[in-house]
Amino acid sequence: MAARLSPGDAAPDFTLTDDRGKQVTLSDLRGRKVIVYFYPAAMTPGCTTQACDFTDRIDVLQDQGYTVLGISPDSPDKLATFREKEHLRITLLSDPDREVMTRYGAYGEKKLYGKTVTGVIRSTVVVDEQGEVTHAMYNVKATGHVAKIQRDLGLQTA
Repeated sequence: MAARLSPGDAAPDFTLTDDRGKQVTLSDLRGRKVIVYFYPAAMTPGCTTQACDFTDRIDVLQDQGYTVLGISPDSPDKLATFREKEHLRITLLSDPDREVMTRYGAYGEKKLYGKTVTGVIRSTVVVDEQGEVTHAMYNVKATGHVAKIQRDLGLQTA
């Protein structure tokens, strides 16, 4: 398991396929702030709550210069179904090999119902315009997390 990222670290670059079949590369977003969040599976209750919260607040985030990327191990086709079903307005990326998740410290051992399992660790990493990590949050809760991010970043919560 890769070490978790910390503020000041360079965000590992990646290229992943989005829910529309397009390649998205983190370094292509230099000059913008990026919220990269990792979630276990599309169309599950917690992941749906979190994706819908990001969509509900996307205008405020974009107005402050943020791009939101949600990454899961799901296929692009499943992500497209998720986007359409929930009317999501965020970019969903497929990491089927969990390579990016591992490099970000968002895949590994975690506690699930009291048992230690290996899986996706619900996490959020905020990257600044130069590609440096400003915030790294691990084992986050799906409910209320987007509001917490906004508070942590000093953004209005309209």
